[in-house]
Amino acid sequence: MRIASCRSSCYSSHKKIMGVNFKYKDSVFSLLFSDHDLLRELYCALEDVTLPPDVPITINTLENVLFMELINDISFVIGGKLVILIEHQSTINPNMALRLLMYIARVYEGLVKEKNLYSSKLIFIPRPEFFVLYNGIAPYPDEQILKLSNLFERPEMLGLSGKSDFALELEVRVININKGRNGAIAQRCKKLAEYSAFIAKVRELEQELGNKEEALKAAIKYCREHDILKEFLEKHSTEVFNMLLTEWNTEDALAVRFEEGIETGREERDREIVQNALAKGLPIEMIHDITGLDMESIRDIQASF
Repeated sequence: MRIASCRSSCYSSHKKIMGVNFKYKDSVFSLLFSDHDLLRELYCALEDVTLPPDVPITINTLENVLFMELINDISFVIGGKLVILIEHQSTINPNMALRLLMYIARVYEGLVKEKNLYSSKLIFIPRPEFFVLYNGIAPYPDEQILKLSNLFERPEMLGLSGKSDFALELEVRVININKGRNGAIAQRCKKLAEYSAFIAKVRELEQELGNKEEALKAAIKYCREHDILKEFLEKHSTEVFNMLLTEWNTEDALAVRFEEGIETGREERDREIVQNALAKGLPIEMIHDITGLDMESIRDIQASF
């Protein structure tokens, strides 16, 4: 049995962009690869293997699941032997091994819920494999392995030695699917290559036009005319437009929140420095020279101190 998880992404009913509270989302990628045959083709391309066309595919996405603010992707089963989780991401996340550990626990929970875990008989579960398909703009190698063990604290810090073996491990293959990368995989999966070409065209036109909405419209038109995801875009052009625009707006909102968090942290740090300096009796002119803060801000902190 193979179960895969492709990142779902069309932001549906429950979302708060600035609050970043999503229950379920769909993406252009997961919509494209919601077809059973394409899922089989994608897995075979990633692993460079061949599966019989009659091997059954069962999609069992854990919909509307919010687990520690992690959103589960599409899950599917192939043939009864392996569990495959595939995340699609446009940002680099070094914590994917931990996230996928949480995902696979939920998947296994669903698979064995009808079985007795306290039985004296062995319960066989499908072997897992994990992938992240990366197509962001930040530089990234063709392929990299992320390991759960890289996140473990070091027991040597407690004075313990000889603890080099790990009782738990999970490895994730991160594969760069940007246009021009991993050509062998792209050759084996035409739809993946076309998806990468579509995203590349969107980015190219955004640079040229300076407007996300216009770039999306132009990219969809261009790709339909040049037989790039033609049938898919003819059928889902409105959904594709809305999904990508929502995804970008969300990424912008997250970036703003991140910057606001940095700014808030900086303000709190500056306030603490000024308060400590005032407590030591330093004149505000000297505090200004030390911190670089303007005199008005220092006086405001002094007034509330």
